[in-house]
Amino acid sequence: MDSALLIHRLHFAFTVTFHYLFPQLTMGLAPLIVVLKTMALRRNDEVYNQAARFWARIFGINFVLGVVTGIPMEFQFGTNWSLFSRFAGGIIGQTLAMEGMFAFFLESAFLGLFLYGEKRLGPKGHWWSAVAVCLGSWLSGFFIIATDAWMQHPVGYTKAADGSLHLTSFWALMLNPWAWWQYAHNMSGAGITGAFAMASVGAFYLLWGKYQEHGKLFVRVGVVAGLIFSILQLFPTGDGQGRMVAQNQPATLAAMEALFKSEPGAPLIILGQPNVAEQRIDNPLVVPKMLSFLTYKVWQAEVRGLNAFPPDTWPDNIALLYYSYHIMVGLGTLFIAIMVVAAFLLWRGKLYGARWMQWILLLSLPFPYIANTAGWMTAEIGRQPWLVYGLMRTADGYSKLVSASNGLFTLLGFMGMYTVLSIFFLFLIRREIENGPIAQPAAH
Repeated sequence: MDSALLIHRLHFAFTVTFHYLFPQLTMGLAPLIVVLKTMALRRNDEVYNQAARFWARIFGINFVLGVVTGIPMEFQFGTNWSLFSRFAGGIIGQTLAMEGMFAFFLESAFLGLFLYGEKRLGPKGHWWSAVAVCLGSWLSGFFIIATDAWMQHPVGYTKAADGSLHLTSFWALMLNPWAWWQYAHNMSGAGITGAFAMASVGAFYLLWGKYQEHGKLFVRVGVVAGLIFSILQLFPTGDGQGRMVAQNQPATLAAMEALFKSEPGAPLIILGQPNVAEQRIDNPLVVPKMLSFLTYKVWQAEVRGLNAFPPDTWPDNIALLYYSYHIMVGLGTLFIAIMVVAAFLLWRGKLYGARWMQWILLLSLPFPYIANTAGWMTAEIGRQPWLVYGLMRTADGYSKLVSASNGLFTLLGFMGMYTVLSIFFLFLIRREIENGPIAQPAAH
């Protein structure tokens, strides 16, 4: 691989991975804040209002960091990927502009009203502002997903005389079946992050011995939401997204499973190490015929392996794709197990006294972030070697006049700046959690 291409790919991978740490929490928290506000309105209970305000402050901090880290990505389309922008800008510019003009402004305007306008808006107006923030957050996610989905499964386009692509059907872009399955799967993943964050903070308060009423509320809402989103992540959204890959990117599916040879009744690899050089799996732990059933709902169906496709269409890092996919699936299974046990204890009235389970909820906080990152790595590495699947190779889309040394210099600069932002973010979040949902009474 050309060294400049490698640097440009690493540059965008770093900035987008760091950026997505923040919107995945805002998108996950948005519906939970609406739930808290709804309960506050129905029960006229100030505890729910205090909980909603607390998580709105956490939301606000993440929102600001998401904006700051998201802006450079827009510029990278011109600085690092100018040939791609020239080729596909007429299409992806539609969804990116709509995300900025509609969803972002809706979310940011009503977030300000939600944070600072409660007294003037009144209870019902404040509830509507929470709904608008949620709508803006989730609408923003859809436009971004629609952009990526078009790169995964291009639809509604025509090629102009100069070689660039033009959009022929706006509704084909919006109703791309890949986009809807990817969006549902992504948002359930964001919901898992929001639910685990809420349950983790609640568990921390219970273990700390402060804000007990709010801690119980956070754990209860987080566990119920976490159970729902974790199951949705597996089915139907994960199953639907997997069928999209099988139908439209069969070489990607083969690489995700490290299936080097086509076979009927293909097994599902639970554990193992892909040996790309010898085209086999070392130390495999397999479930016989399960991959065929999951892919085609037929136990003896033939699943095409990598040998069925030209080597120049294989994903260019099969091992990393395999590991990222299995990390995502493994953690997704773990989330279901954790939330099933926690929900059972909650149902039996034993969760608030089960310190061992509270520790599990507390320490689980980083794992949804890892799972979401691994999921996006699976999607983007799996699309390689294509920038726009079947239409433009990644090697043809980067800015040829930006050298590897220039790209590396700016990458190191971004790493330094984002390290400072990380420290700032952690400081603000720690301060909010320590301050708690309500002010502690002064000691006498």
